[in-house]
Amino acid sequence: MDFSDPDEVHPIRDANGAPLRKTVFLRPAIDHSRIEVGAYTYASAFEPPEDWAARLAPYLFDFSPERLIIGKFCQIADGVTFITASANHRYDGISSYPFAIFGGGPLEGRPSMPGPGADTVIGHDVWIGQGATILPGARIGNGMIVGAGAVVAGEVPDYCILAGNPARIVQERFSKGDAARLSKLAWWDWPISAILAHEARIMDGDIAALEAVSPS
Repeated sequence: MDFSDPDEVHPIRDANGAPLRKTVFLRPAIDHSRIEVGAYTYASAFEPPEDWAARLAPYLFDFSPERLIIGKFCQIADGVTFITASANHRYDGISSYPFAIFGGGPLEGRPSMPGPGADTVIGHDVWIGQGATILPGARIGNGMIVGAGAVVAGEVPDYCILAGNPARIVQERFSKGDAARLSKLAWWDWPISAILAHEARIMDGDIAALEAVSPS
């Protein structure tokens, strides 16, 4: 059974065989030293950009100390933005103004520049809905669903549904015990042939049945 090559930028084609440019696999589409993306993770945009890295993470530069790490099989809708730590200003004193970026001396060590921030980490099989904003240093667990327009900060456990601004957990998809079983099972690390062979089990809610066919 044929399945899209994870290293193909445009994995979906129309009836005439032409690539649908609105959807890309991000791993081959992005060439950025501070972004790491797992296989089969895709993003979609109604107006596809030339530079997917700049569209998704506009404040993450090649010289940024932090990273954006996105797992395998994630689904990223139109308008999602990752606000990484290099967008931060200092806000622990009187002013938040970044004097250093406008001159007056070198950037390094200037009191108006914030220190390095944490990486932003997205787990595996995460669905991020349209227009969601992921704030600096967020850590989103495996199997998460982020509602459209949500603004997400902090650390969020596996297999929950987030919504709102600020985002809050509105539902647990599985009990904490079952969520731990699913993360341990890590179907996203199986060979793609095994994933496709057991697609039905991956899509339903019978964890024991999926454990029974695990290739590991």
